[in-house]
Amino acid sequence: MTLPSRLEQIDCSLFKKHRVNVFIKRDDLIHPIISGNKWRKLKGNLAEAKRQNKKGIVSFGGAYSNHIHALAYACHQHKLSSIGIIRGESQYQDNFTLSWARYWQMQFKFVDRKTYRKRHEKDYLAELAIMYPDHFVVPEGGTNSFALSGVGEVISELNQQLDYDTIMLPVGSGGTISGLIKADHDQHEILGVAVLKQNGYLLDEITQLLPNTAHHYGNWRLLEDFHCGGYAKFSAQHCQRIIEFIDESQIPFEPVYSGKMLLALLDLVEAEYFPENHTIVLLHTGGLQGLGGLAERKLIKATQWLVPSGPPAR
Repeated sequence: MTLPSRLEQIDCSLFKKHRVNVFIKRDDLIHPIISGNKWRKLKGNLAEAKRQNKKGIVSFGGAYSNHIHALAYACHQHKLSSIGIIRGESQYQDNFTLSWARYWQMQFKFVDRKTYRKRHEKDYLAELAIMYPDHFVVPEGGTNSFALSGVGEVISELNQQLDYDTIMLPVGSGGTISGLIKADHDQHEILGVAVLKQNGYLLDEITQLLPNTAHHYGNWRLLEDFHCGGYAKFSAQHCQRIIEFIDESQIPFEPVYSGKMLLALLDLVEAEYFPENHTIVLLHTGGLQGLGGLAERKLIKATQWLVPSGPPAR
């Protein structure tokens, strides 16, 4: 692990024009496989699984889940077994993401969408506890109370690295922004960019994750208009704009999470949301392995992105 993660200033003509200072915290460089917020959220969950003397971890995800990919590797490294409850059909087990997870010896249980929607229900979780009594159950995305302390270390690191005004991040399941809010104690503006359409769902999730002592913190916002059409939705124009920024900055992004944060930032800067001399930190939450699945499904052109390779043959 490379911690604290590196902080880089982004040299961009748009930022110079509007006289804002933009840095990026390169959590994507923490580890070549478990990068970004995945490592920070899994850290506490792995520790809790071991504290409870569990032999492994059960968790949930789609067929191209960054979380499932990271969890499989982390459990393999910690000599824990891993079971992924995957939304979809068994034919997905050979796709880019799940073939890596299988390489790290994760076992899969494929379920239909109706069953997958039960993943937060107490009765279903009780069934899983009976089915896998020696495994610790971790929610989708690794988001629970055990994830918050690891994510909060971002704030501790940043406070030693830079004097800044705003931190921006993409928001999927709500765990990362909750950890930042809890650790920051209202010292900085926190802007979360929702990457999926939702009608208050994420706000409820974040509120439930935060301890009562943090409920009064108000210096954060969830930006809900930059999802580009919904989760994993984006247009050719969105991709082109991200690719142009990658070429200018030499920093890798992907269009599902970090790219939507980037597009939101560009729009906000152009709209002069930030005052002159404002200092913004982007939190790069990793997820670059997802480019492999997007290229596999021909949703992006592999030649335009830094697409990772698949697992070696066994």
